[in-house]
Amino acid sequence: MNNFLLRALAITAFTAAVPAFAATSQGEAAPVFTAKASQAGKTISFSLADALKSGPVVVYFFPSAYTGGCDIEAHTFAVEKEKFAAAGATIIGVSEDSIQRLNTFSSDPNYCAGKFAVASDPDGTIAASYGLKVTAADPKAVDVRGVTIDHGFIERTTFVIGRDGKIASVLSSETDHLHPNEHVSKSLAIVEQMKGPKAP
Repeated sequence: MNNFLLRALAITAFTAAVPAFAATSQGEAAPVFTAKASQAGKTISFSLADALKSGPVVVYFFPSAYTGGCDIEAHTFAVEKEKFAAAGATIIGVSEDSIQRLNTFSSDPNYCAGKFAVASDPDGTIAASYGLKVTAADPKAVDVRGVTIDHGFIERTTFVIGRDGKIASVLSSETDHLHPNEHVSKSLAIVEQMKGPKAP
């Protein structure tokens, strides 16, 4: 009996130690964070709490700068930036890219084009707080420039956070099978709805 109890306790302890990758859900309070970020090639400090004082925030996690889907997503967010701004929304991208890589990516006219900030989450702390999976770095992975990618890939997921700090919507490429462009179009539709109908 004692051996059985010991085994049961050991299994319970092991299960508790295994991380549960369940993304933060709609209606829950969004984990707040402050991170080193880049906008237009310059390093800044981004605070989610401060951004929420101005309106809703679109926090989009992406695998890596200078890779196919991420490049499309960043470019599309940049193209639609003024529509997000008109709805009172802030955009922040988050990846495990170093701040040096993001400084280049954020200023590149083909991608972020200096229109919004992208934050560095080098150890995946922010991603983990949102319950997202990170795939380990592949030593053979290179970006579109031929530069080695030396960090893990955060699963592509977008959180639309209301001014009240609660998650209004979760958009996932993994579970919802969304194309990178759809993260932009769907999150834009949500923040425009949050703003409500225009006054006559």
